[in-house]
Amino acid sequence: MLFDYEVLKLIWWALVGILLVGFAIMGGQDMGICSLLPFVGKDDTERRVIINTIGAHWEGNQVWFITAGGAIFAAFPLIYATAFSGFYWALMAALWAMFFKPVGFKYRSMIKNDAWRNAWDWLLFVGSVVPAVIFGVAFGNLLLGVPFGFDEYLVSRYTGSFWELLSPFALLCGLVSFCMIAVQGGTFLAHRTLDDIQHRAIKLSQLFAVLFVALFVLAGFWIVNLDGYRLLTALDGNAILTPLDKQVMLAKGAWLDNYHATPLLWILPVLGVTGAILTMILLQYRQTLLAFLASSLAILGTVTTAGVAMFPFMMPSSSHPNMSLTLYDSVSSHLTLMIMLFVVVFLLPMVVTYTSWGYAVMRGKVTKAYIQENEKSLY
Repeated sequence: MLFDYEVLKLIWWALVGILLVGFAIMGGQDMGICSLLPFVGKDDTERRVIINTIGAHWEGNQVWFITAGGAIFAAFPLIYATAFSGFYWALMAALWAMFFKPVGFKYRSMIKNDAWRNAWDWLLFVGSVVPAVIFGVAFGNLLLGVPFGFDEYLVSRYTGSFWELLSPFALLCGLVSFCMIAVQGGTFLAHRTLDDIQHRAIKLSQLFAVLFVALFVLAGFWIVNLDGYRLLTALDGNAILTPLDKQVMLAKGAWLDNYHATPLLWILPVLGVTGAILTMILLQYRQTLLAFLASSLAILGTVTTAGVAMFPFMMPSSSHPNMSLTLYDSVSSHLTLMIMLFVVVFLLPMVVTYTSWGYAVMRGKVTKAYIQENEKSLY
């Protein structure tokens, strides 16, 4: 075979991470802009300017979310099944909220009524803030551990409740996620607009960047004193394993083990912080495109910081630590991973190519004059 089983497992762990980062960067700009919509836009025309900065791109950006979900379903089926069992209501709440975005874009401007349009603006806000917070809360719960276990038939049993997911640390991670997304959306909005809208977008982006840095650093210090998970069993990456084949212990600060073993990895949290600080500085000098790139680097650093800290765990169990799911024992067969890899090698460059082409063709500023001249054809 082209790759052995262990290498394929590692490749798919990395690919899922890439897809999640891609969604946070591309889908994050949509959610971030809609989160700022009621505050940056002061009248209907300004809000239409804001919406149309992403009007041509938001549907394509959702491909990253769909692909990430599909990749987890196919490559790590135990993760997918267990997560939807434990996080069912939280994930459903995120999906229900996300429905407001396509519906809001479709119906908002169909009726020329201030109350109607204002209501849809706030629904777009809800449909963006709620998923951003919930995704962060989900990551926080992964770091804390999720109360689940397996029977002898590998059927998962979730023993927690919805409200247990809303612990202080998980909510802190939710706020980190929201601030990160707000900065991403604000910098993209600043790049695509002019004058008052751009000025407000810059100010709010800088504010949320400050909040992001403070909350991200706070979460880091919290993790130092958090019980992390440590794998005690040497797993054979080329073997077919189940979650019942290992020993795991909880230890204070164990989530930093990988960073202590490979100090070069500290560049990832540093990238998260410096990316946000650089975003603030670049926005101050109106270097909006570079600020957007810096914000994207901050997202890359933030998401990978959590992923590397948890490696090789993907979904730790707080109630049955030995049944925690890792990339080695929650994965599909060698053949499935190999076939999927060929598909991704073909499709991922295609997604990147048409996305890049779309942004290149439809680049430029969206102005009030442009909206007024195209009253009937734009959102």
